[in-house]
Amino acid sequence: MNDEILSLEPSRLWHYFNEICKIPRPSKKEARIAAYLRNFAVSHQLPCYLDETGNVLIRKAASAGFENRKTVILQSHMDMVCEKNAETVHDFENDPILTRIEGNWVKARGTTLGADDGIGIAATLAILESDTIEHGPIEALFTMDEETGLTGAFGLKPDLLKGRILINLDSEDEGQLFIGCAGGKDTVATLPLETEEIPANHKPYKISLTGLRGGHSGDDINKGLGNAVKLLNRFLWNAKEQFEIAIADINAGNLRNAIAREAFAVITVHSDQEKDFLAYALKYESEIKSEYRITEPALSFKTEPATMPGSVLVDSLQTDLLDALYACPHGVIAMSREIPDFVETSTNLASVKFMDKKIVITTSQRSSVETAKKDVGDMVASTFYMINADVEQSQGYPGWKPDPDSAILRLTADAYLRLFQQEPQILAIHAGLECGLVGAIYPGMDMVSFGPTIKGAHSPDERLDIDSTVKFWKLTLEVLKNIPIV
Repeated sequence: MNDEILSLEPSRLWHYFNEICKIPRPSKKEARIAAYLRNFAVSHQLPCYLDETGNVLIRKAASAGFENRKTVILQSHMDMVCEKNAETVHDFENDPILTRIEGNWVKARGTTLGADDGIGIAATLAILESDTIEHGPIEALFTMDEETGLTGAFGLKPDLLKGRILINLDSEDEGQLFIGCAGGKDTVATLPLETEEIPANHKPYKISLTGLRGGHSGDDINKGLGNAVKLLNRFLWNAKEQFEIAIADINAGNLRNAIAREAFAVITVHSDQEKDFLAYALKYESEIKSEYRITEPALSFKTEPATMPGSVLVDSLQTDLLDALYACPHGVIAMSREIPDFVETSTNLASVKFMDKKIVITTSQRSSVETAKKDVGDMVASTFYMINADVEQSQGYPGWKPDPDSAILRLTADAYLRLFQQEPQILAIHAGLECGLVGAIYPGMDMVSFGPTIKGAHSPDERLDIDSTVKFWKLTLEVLKNIPIV
């Protein structure tokens, strides 16, 4: 049950977060949350629009005495990243997210929490519901499929929004105001799955690499976290150099915008080398646990007997695949020359899957510099071109260029100082925000992004800080109260 969080304040915000957690909302499957939002609008007699892309827009008139204020757009996205631990039984298309309180954190039970961006939706609904909060005219924009394609933001039409001030409620560090973000793209390589009979005198083993923290492929890319795809491949590449092994299956990583947490492989090894192979596996486990003892204390590496597979990769394909994955870059490529301690360009080796007679390798690239984003995407593509893979790159999405003279930024920073007696940090973020696309469709849109503290986003360790959520709520209301006159 989720009722535990209903004891928290502000009560209406947590009420709506609790309601949202009950509604399955994977990316590209937001019909139920969209229906919930439309029903909310009807029950509160608010104008509501569903555009042809699937975005929901709810309008609310100004509260008494604020009719002459400028219109503000409160923007959040409807979908959530659907990640779970291997042992967790959960159907993201049908099951509710089960929440719990641990100390000052709200967490889920073995899955992502969906605070990214369920807490933004919840705050907006609590504002739309209220008849005591002071605000000018509001447009509440709920976009679809932010996490896997920014489909909703791409599909916005220039005549949908009337306001020219936008507050994006999708940031994850309280006390920080974001005025810029990286752009991104995906690079996906595909190879035909060519197999052959299992060599004679081979024994099967399952390799499992689990317990990594994972995390957001933008926000967390510079934190020294382990990548399960890279660590599994490192083991297999070195094992192939020393032993007669054959790969039957790889299932490593999952989502394009998450750092890979888990990786599994089924291999066979010549029975004469079995003892030495197992000794090497123990040595490798010791090595990587030592390397990642600070950032990945729960890392687990296991080698266990398995059921004999039906076939294995042909040797030439096995060699090409392991070489390419070893060569494929992952992590920070360049730091900003303009903003201290800001990642400019990065790439994420997200997943490797054997499926439907093909091998699919998914990567994603981010940069606040468009030319650098293209360069790193081409760098990854060339790695897989060398093994004759088919490579496709997505259209990508633009970054959001910082405007340090933004009026809504100044207003928000002043509000933060008044409320909490300290200056907020003003930053750009390496993660992607929909603001870049909104700004391209609505030139001149004045934008700022902020939110409560969320750690472990895009992983089952996702957790929402309760105290920071209170501050996020207070800041949002203070900003709305002080929006200038038209």
